[in-house]
Amino acid sequence: MVKRHPYLFSLLLLATAALLSVAIGTVFIPPMTLARLLLARLMGFSIPADLPQAYQAILFQIRLPRAALMMLTGAALASSGAAYQGLFRNPLADPYLIGVASGAGLGAVFALSLNWPENLLGMYTVPASAFLAAILTILVVYNLAKVGRAVPTTTLILAGVAFSSFATSLTSFLMFRSNTELRRAFAWLLGGGAIGGWEPVLAMLPYVLAGMAGLSLSGHALNVLQFGEEQAQQLGLPIERVKLLVVLAASLTTAAAVAFAGIIGFIGLVVPHVARLTWGADYRRIIPLSILGGGSALLLADLAGRVVLSPETLPVGIITALIGAPFFLWILRQAKAQAYW
Repeated sequence: MVKRHPYLFSLLLLATAALLSVAIGTVFIPPMTLARLLLARLMGFSIPADLPQAYQAILFQIRLPRAALMMLTGAALASSGAAYQGLFRNPLADPYLIGVASGAGLGAVFALSLNWPENLLGMYTVPASAFLAAILTILVVYNLAKVGRAVPTTTLILAGVAFSSFATSLTSFLMFRSNTELRRAFAWLLGGGAIGGWEPVLAMLPYVLAGMAGLSLSGHALNVLQFGEEQAQQLGLPIERVKLLVVLAASLTTAAAVAFAGIIGFIGLVVPHVARLTWGADYRRIIPLSILGGGSALLLADLAGRVVLSPETLPVGIITALIGAPFFLWILRQAKAQAYW
């Protein structure tokens, strides 16, 4: 089933991860109770009187919004990572390659250093600042990388690395100078999302959907790029236009995810590798399968973060690093003898 029906398998895995995420936590919601609550809400019925009101609040106000946020974030990071790996023809490329994460981190820490009040309006300054800083980072890096009208991939990577180091230094300086907001800054940088409820999900949804749609449509172009830029140009591919589309779509998607969920590593690096090793190197399949696989992976990582030290919650970025780093090394060891790239 895994090999023959990749989309069906990925959808089933995503549905399973989502159900586990909303059912398991400090308060366990039994499967039948969960089914009755979801069915009543979907059908527009009133919640059965025999069900505890606490279950309703936990499910619809806390766990479902968080599950949606993690699913969108994982899908955004994995699809962006797959697109960057195809664009740069580099298996080590990830969604943060051109400095989006560092720029977003700088924006978030800057907002936190201003000591905004911890009401809803004040909390929203953090993702808004992170998103704007990430978009500015993309514009700066892309323009620095330009050579005439072309944007060589090597120059784009170098510009991203240089700007990322600069932004990280400024972030460290702000954190060094700050006393009261250091804990909030660390929590945001380690991932997990600082705002609960449906508001962050609805805020990031249009950007993530638009970006993932653009990336999914670029699958054929990324396949052609694997022959090299010169060969792709001879085949009639508009190289610079494709680069611009992929960079903008992947960076916009990543910026929206990072702004509301923080910096979460390895999802955008590992998930596309798993998709490529399991289902082949066709980017028309890798990107949509990475979308589904990224959502599943981050849901399960977030679930682990909520269960390991329950009732405390570990930032999901810690979980993805602890699991993702050794898993990625194992993938490299398994794949080094295969010419799958």
